[in-house]
Amino acid sequence: MPHVSSKNLRNFGRCICIITGASKGFGRAMAHGASRLMNPGSVLVLAARSGPLLHQLKEELQSSKEKDALTVHCVAVDLATEEGVNEVVRVVREEADRDFDHVLLVNNAASLGEMSKFSSFTNLEKLNAYMSLNVSSAVALTAGMLQAFPCRPGLLWIVVNVSSTFALNPAQKWGLYCTAKVARKMMFSILAEEEPSVKVLSYSPGPMDTDMQKDIKRQTGISYPLLQCWESVDRLLNLLLDNNFPSGAHLDFFEE
Repeated sequence: MPHVSSKNLRNFGRCICIITGASKGFGRAMAHGASRLMNPGSVLVLAARSGPLLHQLKEELQSSKEKDALTVHCVAVDLATEEGVNEVVRVVREEADRDFDHVLLVNNAASLGEMSKFSSFTNLEKLNAYMSLNVSSAVALTAGMLQAFPCRPGLLWIVVNVSSTFALNPAQKWGLYCTAKVARKMMFSILAEEEPSVKVLSYSPGPMDTDMQKDIKRQTGISYPLLQCWESVDRLLNLLLDNNFPSGAHLDFFEE
């Protein structure tokens, strides 16, 4: 099986791009940024729980494109469920007969969870629900996409795992979040080892002005200097276009 090309990209070509957690924050900004780099005939699949926010985003994206230049699918589902993951895969499979240059999957959907000490986590049902959204769904969705678009010569396959510095550094009361980010990082590192034709990047976007940061402040009283989502998206898009990171790498917004 050939290794994925590492040559720099001018844009994403005729691309199918799947973004989870696309209705708000980083995912929404990523949809806007990626759409500007996609050639006519491209497809965006946007998944999140809020249908109205997704359809609003669709109108924004298509209003900036020529008619029929970009197909946008809104998939309003709960990715913590098998039904939700399967529905996203079903929508993507409907586009599998198109001749794409590029498949880009951005696993962004995630939640903060309860910030508490280790000894408080006694409810197995709540733990399983958290891991289902934050780990299992990303793995199952990525596997489904790889089956829908098998690797072939001429197809650039990139998987982005939206990660965090907490995938590398433990912190008190961040147990759920750290554990999920570590597990995702490892699973996507294994994907990079197993599939040399798939370029894999775990990207830590930095602290951004999102609802999650409001939740962190509510639970901890701590606030951080915040990036705008578009700033971090621009950094990620430049990394993807430069295309010179080793597959499986974990890169941070603040790294040179």
